[in-house]
Amino acid sequence: MSQKPLWTPIDHSNNLIKFQHRLETKLGKSFPDYVSFHQFSTNESQIFWKEWLQESGLILKTPTTQTFVKGKQFSETQWFPGATFNFAENLLERGNPKQEAIVFYGEDGGVQRLTYHELKLEVIKLRKHLHALGIQKGDRVVGIVPNAPISTIGMLATTSLGAIWSSASPDFGVKGILDRFEQIFPKVVISVESYSFKGKEISIIEKLEEITQTLSSAKNSEFKQTLLYEFMNPIKEFGKIHNPIRYQDLSQTLDESIEYVPISFSDPVYIMFSSGTTGLPKCIVQGGGVLLNHTKELALHCNVSQGDRFFYYTTCGWMMWNWSQSVLALGATLYQFDGNPFYPNWETLWSMAEKESIQIFGTSAKYLSVLEEEGISVKSKYSLPDLKVILSTGSPLPVSGFHYVYEKIKTDVQLSSISGGTDLNGCFALGNPNLPVYAGQIQCKGLGMDVQVFDSMGRSVIGEKGELVCPTPFPSMPLFFWNDESGAKYKAAYFETYDNIWCHGDFASITPENGVFIYGRSDATLNPGGVRIGTADIYSVVSKMVEIKDSVIIGQDYKDDVRVVLFVVLADGVQLDDGLVKKIKEQIKNETSPRHVPSIILTVPEIPYTINGKKVEIAVKQTVAGIEVKNKNALANPDSLEFFKSRSELME
Repeated sequence: MSQKPLWTPIDHSNNLIKFQHRLETKLGKSFPDYVSFHQFSTNESQIFWKEWLQESGLILKTPTTQTFVKGKQFSETQWFPGATFNFAENLLERGNPKQEAIVFYGEDGGVQRLTYHELKLEVIKLRKHLHALGIQKGDRVVGIVPNAPISTIGMLATTSLGAIWSSASPDFGVKGILDRFEQIFPKVVISVESYSFKGKEISIIEKLEEITQTLSSAKNSEFKQTLLYEFMNPIKEFGKIHNPIRYQDLSQTLDESIEYVPISFSDPVYIMFSSGTTGLPKCIVQGGGVLLNHTKELALHCNVSQGDRFFYYTTCGWMMWNWSQSVLALGATLYQFDGNPFYPNWETLWSMAEKESIQIFGTSAKYLSVLEEEGISVKSKYSLPDLKVILSTGSPLPVSGFHYVYEKIKTDVQLSSISGGTDLNGCFALGNPNLPVYAGQIQCKGLGMDVQVFDSMGRSVIGEKGELVCPTPFPSMPLFFWNDESGAKYKAAYFETYDNIWCHGDFASITPENGVFIYGRSDATLNPGGVRIGTADIYSVVSKMVEIKDSVIIGQDYKDDVRVVLFVVLADGVQLDDGLVKKIKEQIKNETSPRHVPSIILTVPEIPYTINGKKVEIAVKQTVAGIEVKNKNALANPDSLEFFKSRSELME
């Protein structure tokens, strides 16, 4: 690679290299570099996943001799047939009982700490109550909860019974929550009474009234109870919440043992939801293979070990919440934060990171971009001596974002841009503690993940842009979609483009070094003159311009072709005059290609994002084309689409 690395590893004494060396000795093989090790992990995936099952220390109740049995279809693959285990047991029983399992920081500066033993006692208390309600294997329990200990307690109590957990953030709207939970018929809702954002306490009691009344009155409903956790204040009135009870009123049991209900790798653990901007969210059902993949990613690619301190800024409506929970299966300490990361100022998360000696710090590319736009120098105030890894996901981190981290946050840190998705509750491409970091590039393909890029002819290519695919089954792939008995929705989501090959929907390229570039979603790629280009190419240029705070790019059908349209949110006091338009176009042309240059540049006051902070190009494209966006409840700022509707007349 011609560019100079931003970071080069010095210490190669890490979990990944140790695991690789143990396999070399055990199998009598040699892996001279990561590319060869990754190739082994996919070419001989039966051996790789069997070895990782053993290496991970997964607590099995019954063993198995087979790794997987392939079905006729990709999705019919059976992982570890005959094996049984319990998800919660593997998170609760791996840490030192006296060690902190969870440390929670609230917006108000309040801190809550739970050791592994204390966490287990809380889980036992809630588990006993759920069991008394009749919750059993296969039932759904849902949470409307902040990223706080109650979310973890709820999930662990649920999965200890072999039941299925699903969650939403309390800042979701009523319709957004019902669009998800009405589809899966939960028996119990666990919720807080309010949450804090930007220093304001926001009650959700009225929201809960409508949600629980609707769930309880639905046809085929088996809804039993609303369990309310007093998060901000004591609850004075329950209102019309269906069959409410306070969590704090549950009685503590003296029996500290748990009879963990065994499940197979084909039994559901989580139900995740797609963003749902083009219709009702897909109900993505995931099994125990999620944990096996999580521990591989966390232990090998992120180098998380027992006793490490791990933080990821997320909500319970984003898959990164589920991903981060699995650090407990490695005996690490999970740090949680709920609220606005910029309240009362930008120092909130970094102050916590330094005070708590956090070693792995995860966030979104959007958060890093905001810090960059504001010109904030984190390292001028915080040295962060223990921080060894910064994780970024949610959208491609632009080249400027990589440089920002090393210039303004920390020089000697591994920056891991990671990419995967809700669908697999994990990553296809992510970091590697033994490889250099190059600006804009994800370090490597994930072990055991047969990541390839196909061109328009369905050929695997290196150094060319195309569809990110995975021809080989992996353990965290969805079991099925809820309410999709024929499997038609499942097939349409991943297998319509290529027969029996997972097509992820990302526009990507693979470098000769086995690194990965993500250019954006395939359905948002641009096709001017019939040539596919990624939106990330343009964003990487525009994001560096001080005149522009934010932007969104779409391809508009125009005169039997596609033209590139760029919408920008300007910095305070900046006007979009002819000079700025010329400057934007010239910089895009010089740094990308003439095909990337927008035909039209227009201003808008804000850009639409999903509740999870992802830019929604498809919704903008539909709005401009006069197509009604079906599910605006998936957006954090749905009213922003009106600005694009008003701009469409300028594009005729």
